Amino acid sequence: MRFPGRRKHKHYFPVHERDPLLHHAGVDAPEAKVHVVGIDQTLVDIDARVTEELLARYELPKGGSTMIPSERAAQLYDELFTQKQISYEFAGGTVGNTMHNYSLLADDASILLGVMSEVIRVGTSGYRYLSNTSSRVNLDHLQPVDGPIGRCFALVTPDGERTFAISAGKMNDLRPESIPPAVFENAAALVISAYLMRGNAGDPMPATTQRAVSLAKAHGVPVILTLGTSFIIAERPEFWRSFIAEHVDVVAMNEEEGEALTGYPDPLLACERTLDWADLVLCTAGPTGLYLAGYTDDAVKRATNYPLLPGAIPEFNRYEFSRPIPRRRCEKPIKVFAHIAPYHGGPARITSANGAGDAALAALLHDISANRYHRARVPSSAKHARDFLTYSSMSQVCRYANRVSYQVLVQSSPRLTRGLPEREEGLNDEAYWAM
Repeated sequence: MRFPGRRKHKHYFPVHERDPLLHHAGVDAPEAKVHVVGIDQTLVDIDARVTEELLARYELPKGGSTMIPSERAAQLYDELFTQKQISYEFAGGTVGNTMHNYSLLADDASILLGVMSEVIRVGTSGYRYLSNTSSRVNLDHLQPVDGPIGRCFALVTPDGERTFAISAGKMNDLRPESIPPAVFENAAALVISAYLMRGNAGDPMPATTQRAVSLAKAHGVPVILTLGTSFIIAERPEFWRSFIAEHVDVVAMNEEEGEALTGYPDPLLACERTLDWADLVLCTAGPTGLYLAGYTDDAVKRATNYPLLPGAIPEFNRYEFSRPIPRRRCEKPIKVFAHIAPYHGGPARITSANGAGDAALAALLHDISANRYHRARVPSSAKHARDFLTYSSMSQVCRYANRVSYQVLVQSSPRLTRGLPEREEGLNDEAYWAM
C-alpha cells in the first residue's frame, strides 16, 4: 500500500519486505489484507456543448436538472454523438469516483457494489464505465441487470449555463441479497452516499444500503457517508441527523450540504454541529479550502506548530496535530479542528469542479485504511496505543486531501487520471507538499 508521498523512494509501509527488526528476532510481521467497500449508483457523466433549441426540443428547462426516461436518453445520446457535440464521457457516481481514486492513490484494492448492464457493447454507457475505472477496483460483485446503467448529461449552452438531464436506467435496482457479507471481512471502511437513500417507490436501493450498513457494523467497519448534494439533505434534514447519529462514523460534505444539514452557513460551525452526530467530519469549502473536525482524548492532544487561525471558533486549529479518536473511545473527549487553504491558492483555471470533493474523501479514506493496515502489521506499535481513526494527524490529512482535490480541479475527468507526483531523493515534507 502506497502512502502520501515518498521518503527517499521508500514507501511508508513496504508490503513486499519483511520488518527487519522482527526478522532479526526470528519473527515475521503478520500478513495484512485491507480493502475498502463502496456502494454506488453506477452512471456515466456525459458533457456536451448544445444549443438552446435542443433544450427546447427535449423539454429541458435551462439551468435545471430533469429526470428523463431511458428511451429519451438514448435518443438524446444518439443525436449528440452523431452531431459530434459530446466533449467527454467519464464514469461517474460519487462513491465510484472515490473508490477509483482510492485505488489509484493507495495502489490497493477496493470493492464496488452496484449494478452493471448484462450485455455490454463498445461505446455504450456500461463500456465507458468499465474502461474508466481502475483495474484495482474489484467489480466482480456488480449485479447484472437487463438494461442500461445511469446517464447524467451536462448540457452546456453558448452562454456557459449548464443544464442537467438524468436517466436513471437500472442504477437503483441493486437488491439486498446482492450484498455479500464476505466483502466486509478485513474491510477498513464502507462508503455510501445520500443518493442511495432517495429511491422512488419500489426501488430496492434504500433497503440494500441499510443491509450493507448493518453488515459493516456487525464486522466493526466504520461507515462513511458523503452527503452528495444539498437539496437532498434539505428535503429532510431531521432524517439525516438521525441516520448519521445511528449509523455513520464519518461525514463528508461541502459547505452548502453542511448548511442544509445543520443550518449553519459557516463551514466551521457546520462541522462543529455535525460532531454531535458523527466522530469525524470532512468539509470542502471551495475557495476557502477545507476543514477537518473530530474528537481526540485530552490526554493525547497535540498542539500545532502553525499560526493559530481566527474564525467563528477562535484559534480553532490549536490541536490540529492530534489524531482523531471516536468519541466513545475517549475518556475525556475534546473537539479538534484543522483547516488548510486551497493548494497553491487554487488552480488559475478550474477545468471542472466535478469530483473534487470525492478526491478529498479518497485521500482521507487512504489514511484511514493505512491506519488499519499498519495496526494489523504492527499491533504493538505506539501508533496504536489508542483507537485512532487515522494514521496521520488531522493537519497532515488536510494537506493530503487538499493536494488530491487540486489534482482533479485541473483536469476534465471527475476521477484522477494519474497519481500524485513522486517525491524526489532528499526532498523533505515541506518541499514535497509545496510542489
